[in-house]
Amino acid sequence: MKRVMFVCKKNSARSQMAEGFARHLGADKIEVTSSGLEASTVRPEAIATMKDAGIDITSQTSKALSEFQPEDFDIVISLCGCGVNLPPEWVKREVFADWQLDDPAEQPEIFPRVREEVRDRVTKLIASI
Repeated sequence: MKRVMFVCKKNSARSQMAEGFARHLGADKIEVTSSGLEASTVRPEAIATMKDAGIDITSQTSKALSEFQPEDFDIVISLCGCGVNLPPEWVKREVFADWQLDDPAEQPEIFPRVREEVRDRVTKLIASI
């Protein structure tokens, strides 16, 4: 089983949606968690838009990247372009990618579009493992 870390600025929307999709779609292939450069709260819009997709993320919580050790993960995915702000040991994992998705927190009306982009990328990631 590959261990995947999805990371974003605040671990409130994009990384939470990625964690939800990865748990749902990759349960037999990966172990997954998400975190932020800083912890905050899971946005209600993220919970609602994932519910619309049939996935319940209400039990997920926002966590700080500093709570984790990079060597515990094989794959690190940044969803917000924050890869440049990550400590080098996180970027040097077996696989690192920076997806640079739009931030729906700034424009709540784009939550459904960003959710679908996250779903597509998570699906491709799981297929590549």
